[in-house]
Amino acid sequence: QVQLVESGGGLVQPGGSLRLSCAASGINFTIYSMGWYRQAPEKQRELVAAITSGGSTNYADSVKGRFTISRDNAKSTVYLQMNSLKPEDTAVYYCKTESRTRRNYWGQGTQVTVSS
Repeated sequence: QVQLVESGGGLVQPGGSLRLSCAASGINFTIYSMGWYRQAPEKQRELVAAITSGGSTNYADSVKGRFTISRDNAKSTVYLQMNSLKPEDTAVYYCKTESRTRRNYWGQGTQVTVSS
């Protein structure tokens, strides 16, 4: 049974930081690229950051320089370090496996709220 379990969300003031984690089980984590997505109310889900199995990364323009994606293959976990948070970063954040040839899986999401 494949599971992706996100954690680390919460309420933070503008300018603050959070680190999201996504722990995977039931898959060979090391062969998957991984992505972090977010969905704000009444908006489409968007890709925030992605990391390949080899560690190459890419980011949405809106988070470049503020967010960092990383992975720990020994722990089957992908992280999203979010700094200098803004109210517009408020959303539910999801992790997802990124494969063009295998079935992909989503986590259940974790809420991030940036508000004073």
